[in-house]
Amino acid sequence: MTSALRQRAELLISADRESRAASVAVAPRASGEAWPTSSGTRGSSLFNLLTAGGATSESIALSVSTVYACVSLIGGAIGSLPFKIYQRTDNGRERVDSDLWWLFNEAPTENWTAASAWDLVAQSNLLRGDGYWRILRRGPMSPQIVGFEPLLPNWVKGKRDRDGRLLYTITYPDRPRETIEQSDMLHFPGVGFDGVRSLTPLQYALRHGVGIAAAADEFSAEFFRSGAATDTVMHTPGKVNDDQRQMLKERWLEQQGGIKARTPLVLSGEWKVERLSLSAQDAQLLASRQFQVEELCRIFGVPPHMAMKTDAQTSWGSGIEAMSIGFVRYTLRRHLTRIEQEINRKVWPRSLRIYGEFETDALMSGDSKSQADYFTKALGGPGAQGWMTINEVRALKNLPPVEGGDKLIFAGATSTGSEGAGDRPAPPSPPHRPEQPGEDDAPDA
Repeated sequence: MTSALRQRAELLISADRESRAASVAVAPRASGEAWPTSSGTRGSSLFNLLTAGGATSESIALSVSTVYACVSLIGGAIGSLPFKIYQRTDNGRERVDSDLWWLFNEAPTENWTAASAWDLVAQSNLLRGDGYWRILRRGPMSPQIVGFEPLLPNWVKGKRDRDGRLLYTITYPDRPRETIEQSDMLHFPGVGFDGVRSLTPLQYALRHGVGIAAAADEFSAEFFRSGAATDTVMHTPGKVNDDQRQMLKERWLEQQGGIKARTPLVLSGEWKVERLSLSAQDAQLLASRQFQVEELCRIFGVPPHMAMKTDAQTSWGSGIEAMSIGFVRYTLRRHLTRIEQEINRKVWPRSLRIYGEFETDALMSGDSKSQADYFTKALGGPGAQGWMTINEVRALKNLPPVEGGDKLIFAGATSTGSEGAGDRPAPPSPPHRPEQPGEDDAPDA
């Protein structure tokens, strides 16, 4: 156990002993009865620290570069997506102008930007299991929503009342505790949701992975900080007493440390200096740190190249586009679906017409050539049936509409109205042939 982890263990053990001593002071035990030990409770920080896998607190997890990269990547991706509000119509759907658009896309409250609030939801889901936004209404009896307050997951505790409804108790650090009903809380659950809370990844999937990675990082830092790796050996056939050995060691460290690392050291006598190569244990440490990058990426569902691990052959070239699209489909989409369903059932309860969703087309689009080929086929032309208009394509590229750009192009025909194939123009009539003199007076055969 490294010095940093040892200090943390001592603090946790001390706190554990104080809490147990306080409980004993309240309820003293009978003579001869067994006294508790500071072994920690299963699932607590102390228990995780003293068992295999090490400590898995949120601060230690985020100190691992791979965890930080994956959490910031997923949170940043969600925060960059526009949340659009639609209304179902007989012909499909249409965009709705709503005051809630500003809350979801710009600022849910005056102290938070939308990007930061979505980033907190992602971090809470990925590390703590659950994310929370409190719904702020105009008044106690008003259904009108005026904002959302992002909450840290350790502030919130949920339980069910006698009727089975969820009640959330919020313990603020700077104001009185409050209890609200489920209709006033956006609860974004994670994996293993049991109706009240989700599983905590720090205690399950991330426990050993983060613990090993943090221990390897701490060991590596201490390894190079204290010079624990002896890479130089000096020996002589003669005898050396302790004072001479200490003096030579101090001279070596003084001459070879800091900016003098390349300065030659002159020795008298039959001294020989040998350099030691990288040991098998050191090489195994480097390999273990590389493996933990892939292990943590697997837990978060992030392709390694998106966590800046680009040594694999498929990290560049045609494979990177497919992996990036797979990240949106199979990793980001599952987080977005849970968020969308919670918003739709709490913000628009029992509404069959109004709903909201994230727009992921920008993340799914390919390079410029692929987009050009796609839009060429979508617009239609000779031998191809179009299914998009020019203005629809321009809207996707954030360009203003143009006059006459709302017409569909049918296969083998000129552009026509977008009402359907029944409006395509009739084929042209054959050219008029002038009558020849006396043609009508010809005798019948």
